[in-house]
Amino acid sequence: MVGLVFDVIIVGAGHGGAAAAIALRQNGFEGSVLVIGRESELPYERPPLSKEYLAKAKPFERLLIRPAAFWGEKDVSFWLSIEVIAVDPAARVLTLNDGRTVSYGKLIWATGGDARKLACSGADLAGIHSIRNRADVDHLAAELDRGSKQVVVIGGGYIGLEAAAVLTKLGCSVVLLEALDRVLARVAGPQLSAFYEAEHRAHGVDLRTGTNVERLIGVDGRVTGVELASGEIIPANIVIVGIGIIPATAAVSAAGAHGDNGVMVDRFCCTSLADIYAIGDCAAFACRYAGGASMRIESVQNANDMAATVARSICGIEQPYDALPWFWSNQYDLKLQTVGLNIGYDHAVLRGRPEERSFSVIYLKDGVIGALDCVNAVKDYVQGRRLIEANAVVDPAKLADVTIPLKAMLA
Repeated sequence: MVGLVFDVIIVGAGHGGAAAAIALRQNGFEGSVLVIGRESELPYERPPLSKEYLAKAKPFERLLIRPAAFWGEKDVSFWLSIEVIAVDPAARVLTLNDGRTVSYGKLIWATGGDARKLACSGADLAGIHSIRNRADVDHLAAELDRGSKQVVVIGGGYIGLEAAAVLTKLGCSVVLLEALDRVLARVAGPQLSAFYEAEHRAHGVDLRTGTNVERLIGVDGRVTGVELASGEIIPANIVIVGIGIIPATAAVSAAGAHGDNGVMVDRFCCTSLADIYAIGDCAAFACRYAGGASMRIESVQNANDMAATVARSICGIEQPYDALPWFWSNQYDLKLQTVGLNIGYDHAVLRGRPEERSFSVIYLKDGVIGALDCVNAVKDYVQGRRLIEANAVVDPAKLADVTIPLKAMLA
């Protein structure tokens, strides 16, 4: 027996889910809207978790995407601490982990992903943390408050580097381990990697690349150290694992939605199942800024822009998703802003001087500008995105000349 029926159900109460609900109302949708979330919290911002929230510089209330009263005013319902365990696309019915069922007219899958766990021995010891949601950071902060200060961070991506920066400021002894030969290897070029490695080491982080973890060791069920493949044991009473996410798509994939790395969607964020959309970290699509390659983009920008596309589509406005990707990261007093994708680049131009802690790296493929990494260089970021949108071809020598504004290079 099916319980309640909603015109639109959004599964996932993160950035994408919240943005979809907001955009539906902004586009004049008057039907019933339900958001189902696994956490107990109303939608909140995730990027500050590894930065301001971990540092206790911003209280949780300031992370809320909208206050509770907003959702009531917009007539958006929430079922929190609930998980969808099965989708019946023919009957348009969801089965929940509390045994209830609920029916939908349109379904938006916005579940994001779950933190990837270590596969080695000892991965289930107490004291091992991810930074994916509020509860993760609250548990970590409680251990810091109890005096745990020996930290090993596994993973040299944005999450690991941001956490290392904050924990160093909080007086922790931090060792950061990256299995590849440089940090940010999957998202940035060697020049940017080298800069951030030097910055972290200058701030006291024991940063090691090309280093593999053999196992985690502990006493009485709690982590006490990290054993490396070399046999060295690094003492630790806190371990933070930042090695990526696994798209949370089990139920919709089991229902038949296509995709092997997330759920594949078309230009309007539709899955292969009728009236089921997918957005955000869990959605894969053919990205023209990556030469049409199928990929997932894990960013707030992507979640918000996909949500807007779906909301317009449901409201009868057909406008395909085609947003230029952008990202950011705050570490110490450094603001990194990235626009575009450097996938397949064949030339990188250094604009400015890293030693002055304000510079950009511009990535080109076949002479065309495809992406910029801008460190404390907001003007380059703003002007550079216009060059990407214009498929600009610019002499690398001119790009490197900081006396020439990037906006002057538009044809």
